[in-house]
Amino acid sequence: MLGLFGVMALVSAASMLVLREPMRVALALVTSMSSLGAVYGLMGVHFIAAFQVLIYVGAVMVFMVYVIMLLEVKEAPGSKRFSRFVVPGFLAGALLTAVLGVSVLRSGTGRAPMATGEVFGLVPFSSAFLTQYWLEFELTTVFLVGAIVAALAVVNVSRRRQG
Repeated sequence: MLGLFGVMALVSAASMLVLREPMRVALALVTSMSSLGAVYGLMGVHFIAAFQVLIYVGAVMVFMVYVIMLLEVKEAPGSKRFSRFVVPGFLAGALLTAVLGVSVLRSGTGRAPMATGEVFGLVPFSSAFLTQYWLEFELTTVFLVGAIVAALAVVNVSRRRQG
């Protein structure tokens, strides 16, 4: 079952590279993130699985879909779909996959060693999140809102030039 969700995550991630419509790309990303949440859940890391589904699939993807629908992104007729970096990027990805495959085969078991030390549970995580990392979280939120405002400004300028 774990392998099935892993393959589903890889296939949906790869389909994001070849799909043309932005909403279909977003749905492929939702499928990939949901599959990763299932992989985390099957590995026994239920806390991370819940965060994956709630934060990434729930919040971030709703946010991205909202922006896609708000901007009404359409591809210009006659525009090139892929850049000149597709072939070098594909070759680099194949090389990375080969190197990772060889390293897994040479390691023998293919599994990472178990971590030693104390368990990082919900209480220490929430305490660290609310005391140490709250500023980074808020700055990320401000950055995302600023990115939406900038995207809207760019779309409005391009619509004025066309119309």
